[in-house]
Amino acid sequence: MTFPLDAFTAVSAANPWTYLLFGCIGFAFGYTLEMAGFGDSRKLAAQFYFKELTVLKVMFTAIAVALTLLFGTVGLGLIDFSHVWVNPTYLGSGLVGGLIMGVGFIVGGFCPTTSLASASTGKIDGMLFMLGGFVGAFLFGETESHFDHWYNSAGYYGRLTLDEVFGVSAPVLVLVIVLVALFMFWGAEQLERIIGGKDFSREPAARKAGAVVLVAAALAVLAIGSPTLEDRYQRLSFKRSEVVTQADGRPQTVNRVYTADEMLARRLVFISPAEAYKARYQQAIKPVYLDVRSESDHNLYHLAGSVNVPLARLDRIVPELLSEPPANTVFITIGNDEAAAVRAWKLLAASRVQNVYILEGGVNRWIATFGADDAALQPLANAGDDQLRYAFSAALGDRYKSCSPDPRHHENLEFQPRIVLQLKRDKSGGGCG
Repeated sequence: MTFPLDAFTAVSAANPWTYLLFGCIGFAFGYTLEMAGFGDSRKLAAQFYFKELTVLKVMFTAIAVALTLLFGTVGLGLIDFSHVWVNPTYLGSGLVGGLIMGVGFIVGGFCPTTSLASASTGKIDGMLFMLGGFVGAFLFGETESHFDHWYNSAGYYGRLTLDEVFGVSAPVLVLVIVLVALFMFWGAEQLERIIGGKDFSREPAARKAGAVVLVAAALAVLAIGSPTLEDRYQRLSFKRSEVVTQADGRPQTVNRVYTADEMLARRLVFISPAEAYKARYQQAIKPVYLDVRSESDHNLYHLAGSVNVPLARLDRIVPELLSEPPANTVFITIGNDEAAAVRAWKLLAASRVQNVYILEGGVNRWIATFGADDAALQPLANAGDDQLRYAFSAALGDRYKSCSPDPRHHENLEFQPRIVLQLKRDKSGGGCG
């Protein structure tokens, strides 16, 4: 799991002992690589000839154990999987990069991390491979501008995980991967016995016990299941810094934690039309206006630049919103009044989309604020809940003047600011490379 860089730095500064912990983890990782033989290029290269498949067995053991522990804690509510950084999928450049790395692995006998392990033990081939990696990274950085469009767009799928690809729940996928991994271990040992001449007659009993424990843990993950959207919503918490007046009259900044329902009840996530309007002109904020009304209402009237995603289809774009939005992106849900926008906020907040707010009063209040003098917009006396309270002469979409108010006529708008940018997840790499 990864954490925002600022939070990571703050925790480390407040607890210097964490640096010792990080050092111990790094030492344990390097020690494990060396003990598994990952510092020997001959052993690593032998896997491609099916004589020595230790690499496959160690890597898949790590994957299966980490997967089981991760989704077990996700099911128990200890970790929010949406806060775990998943590298975006670029299928085209990923295939080309994988081919280059695979050929390099066969020829050189190392991947980037194992070359570091080898070099740290004084092996010359590991040092040269590591040097080649640095030279390659330098050349890539110097030439990337010539193919960056293809590199950053070929087969882009954003944050994509296997449970989404196969349409199954994460706990089911955990069990399947564990069973497949154990079958691969058995198959790998048969290849090593036939081609490599290895003798597994004295296999330690601990290995069989470990396999049983791993399957049992995967079954436990399946029994725990995945948290529902409602479960995730109930576990939400928001930290807010607020200024309060002390007994002696002096202001003091305090940090408070609110549940999602408290945020709604205190209206801390509702922003006025004035604040939503002025967000367009603030460099520190990149607003995205999510119009969750029906397509027909959107066609009648909508804010300039808004994106129509009806509430029934909103969950489909959550992976895209979680993928790689700029750190200063603010999502503003918009309904005719507030009912649909609040439901949209709950869905997005429970999905851990950050910096989500609700347009206070919806489109109806926006029109009351910016379109009161527009003769083409006539109030309706008997509009229902969360319906447009205006009659429109034509379905002009965003071509009414109030859809994009003139900044010169609204310079003195006053409002209580609500938008507070939350920290984004820090990106981190993973895997062998």
